[in-house]
Amino acid sequence: MNPHFTYRDGVLHADDVSLMDLAAEVGTPFYCYSSAALEANYRAFADAFEGSDTGICYALKANSNLAVIRTLARLGAGADVVSEGEMRRALAGGVPADRIVFSGVGKTRGEMRSALEAGIFQLNVESIPELEALSEVATSIGRTAAIAIRVNPDVDAKTHAKIATGKKENKFGIDIDHARATYARAAELPGIEAVAVAVHIGSQLTSLEPFRDAFERVVELVHALRADGHDIQRLDLGGGLGILYRDEEVSALASYAGMVRSITGNLGCHVTLEPGRALVGNAGVLVSKVIFRKTGVHREFLIVDAAMNDLIRPSLYDAWHTILPVVEPNPDAPRSPIDVVGPVCESGDTFAVQRDLPHLDQEDLVAFLSAGAYGAVMASTYNTRPLVPEVLVSGAKHAVVRRRPTIEEMLAAERVPEWLDP
Repeated sequence: MNPHFTYRDGVLHADDVSLMDLAAEVGTPFYCYSSAALEANYRAFADAFEGSDTGICYALKANSNLAVIRTLARLGAGADVVSEGEMRRALAGGVPADRIVFSGVGKTRGEMRSALEAGIFQLNVESIPELEALSEVATSIGRTAAIAIRVNPDVDAKTHAKIATGKKENKFGIDIDHARATYARAAELPGIEAVAVAVHIGSQLTSLEPFRDAFERVVELVHALRADGHDIQRLDLGGGLGILYRDEEVSALASYAGMVRSITGNLGCHVTLEPGRALVGNAGVLVSKVIFRKTGVHREFLIVDAAMNDLIRPSLYDAWHTILPVVEPNPDAPRSPIDVVGPVCESGDTFAVQRDLPHLDQEDLVAFLSAGAYGAVMASTYNTRPLVPEVLVSGAKHAVVRRRPTIEEMLAAERVPEWLDP
């Protein structure tokens, strides 16, 4: 059981706040994040690398709520961003510009300019056309861009195909065999200072071996680049460390840190790490209410008011989220298999198939665990369903950190052209 989401007096709590009370106040569905979990996860990372020249840049794509960013920024986190919007969120959340890394395969010239004008720590370049465009932007405003070139080491991350990023067939980075030529091109370009090598092979990795393979290849590259005359001062090792969703054997953070130190420790490089899911994944839950219990010909369905537009991971990745009743069931309560589905008009709107659960019925509340990463941030308004609220708890305190918009507000953002007026 996650220590930050526990039953107290028969009701599931986030820190010291009852999820039943929150549901009555803000309505369902809603996301809830535990400040204690966020802080514990960050401190575990920071402690594991204490004493080394390491920066921890939280990957905003996992959860970009401003309150989450501010919680981590106050602890010393930097930010890994992949758009100008995320960069602005990081700055608004209190992350200093010189602790922001801008990643991503498709930065626009406008985004490059904004990043350079903000004075961020580093841009991670992923292609020669991007490198040449960045040179033009930098020289046009009289700036020098400190960059890493992201290399693709052709390492199988052994994760879901849609979140693997380090194979030759993936769109990310420059093939490691072409890296020396790319750094040579960077050295020719004005406004470019290639100070780092970057790598990121995927997300939700539970074994250290893919990391080890990738990092060892990167260290070999650093030695070759230095021999070529490039002043490589930094390593960006990305993120990707997995969390426990079901019964995975997740590598211990201490083992990960020891592996990073042993492979990179003799280079004299500043190391940047970009955890996302590892910091926020198990710090959040999605709370939903049962609308109906439906008996079909071959199976039963639990229809809840959350849907694939609120939490798309099960539909997109066949992802598992543990489902708990908010009211604690009797330990010897019988369980039976049931499909947990949402109300969206798609067969893919399914959270769990034949999941063994205690009996649940209309108005009962359930919590989808480990929903703090890639939950609210990937949500949509499909079926004209309003985005769900997000709540942050801290001890016995709570705050709605993103409210649910009304349908009227959603409609007000659109316009009907005059030729369609009645």
